[in-house]
Amino acid sequence: MYKLILSQAACLFFLVFSAVSQDKWTKADIETPRLSPKMFTQLPASIVSHLEKRRCTVPQSFAGGKPHNVISGEFIKRGQSDWAVLCSINRTSSILIFVGGSVSNVLKIAESQDSGFLQTIDGDGTVGFSRQIGVVDGAYIEDHYREYGGPKPPPITHSGIEDAFLEKASTIHYYHRGKWLALQGAD
Repeated sequence: MYKLILSQAACLFFLVFSAVSQDKWTKADIETPRLSPKMFTQLPASIVSHLEKRRCTVPQSFAGGKPHNVISGEFIKRGQSDWAVLCSINRTSSILIFVGGSVSNVLKIAESQDSGFLQTIDGDGTVGFSRQIGVVDGAYIEDHYREYGGPKPPPITHSGIEDAFLEKASTIHYYHRGKWLALQGAD
């Protein structure tokens, strides 16, 4: 009888501990800072309006600093300025690319639940959002291929989008011949 009570107490402790632990991760997901597109004054007004209509917010990583996850570069072809935004809707993010800055030509890639980009960020067990996008050039793409391997990049003629899980790894999204390639990023 004593063993049964101890066994039940251990099971109850495990269930309570699991629920508290899960609550911490769910809470961190819910409390991830997500900014209004209006906070990004560098974005053209038409893109801000488009993002608001989609109900996008821009999640911010634990790394902090100035608002991030909105970038501009030549992502489709050299000589054309495109915008890329990490757009979170109902705690699921994707990268939206506004080709040539146009809201009539928007590409969507790399959709993932925000909770998949949570990690413990300090020795106290604090959980933080860790997804961040950035612009990378041809030298960066070639260097990472030489260093880590992965798929052989095509001839690099424009910028790529680095999609990072901070302090873990990254993927480089590179547009080539009408398709997005997933190239080796940081490892």
